Amino acid sequence: MSNEVNELIALKNGSEKAFEAIYNRYAGKLYNFVMALSNGDRYMAEEVVQSAFIKLWEVREDINAEKSLLSYLSTIAKNMLLNKYQRQTVEYLYKELVIKEHLEPDFTTEKEIERKWLEDYVNELIEQLPPARKRIFILRRKKDLSAKEIAQIMQISVSTVETQLSLATRFMRKNFEKNYDKLFLLTCTYLLI
Repeated sequence: MSNEVNELIALKNGSEKAFEAIYNRYAGKLYNFVMALSNGDRYMAEEVVQSAFIKLWEVREDINAEKSLLSYLSTIAKNMLLNKYQRQTVEYLYKELVIKEHLEPDFTTEKEIERKWLEDYVNELIEQLPPARKRIFILRRKKDLSAKEIAQIMQISVSTVETQLSLATRFMRKNFEKNYDKLFLLTCTYLLI
C-alpha cells in the first residue's frame, strides 16, 4: 500500500497528523492550480485553497482512498472558485440594479424584459422584509442615506439600523444564491452588452 493510501485511510479515521501531511504535500500544488485558473489572483487562490482543505476535512469519511487525492482536491477547488465568481458576479449585478439603479435605456426588448424581471425580483424580496427592516433597507440602498441619518429619521439607535441592514442583506444574498442559475445567465447577458 502506498504512503498516500495509508495517509488517506488515517485521514478517514480522523487523524490530524495525516491531514497535516496531506496539506503540506498538496497545498502548494493546489495554490498554483488555482492561481492559473484565477489569472494570478493571490487572495482568491489562498482563500480557495484554505476552503478546499476545510472541505476535505469535513468530507474525509467519504473519500475513496484508491483515487487520486490531488485530482479530488483540484475538483473541489475548481468548483469553489466557480461558485465564488458566480457569487461575485451576482453581487455585482445586484449592486448595479439595487444600489445604483442607473441603467442605460438602450437595451433590446429581450434585455429590457430580463432587466425588468430582475428588478421585479429584487423588489419582491424587499417586500418580504419585515416593515421596519424594509424601510431601513430602502432608505439605505435606494435613498443612499447613512446609518446615522436613518437612525435619526426612525428615532432608533445606529446599531439597530446596522443590525437590520445586515439581516436584510443576508436575506437578499441568501435568496440570490437560491436562484444562481437564472441570475447568472442574466448577469452574463449584461456583461456582454
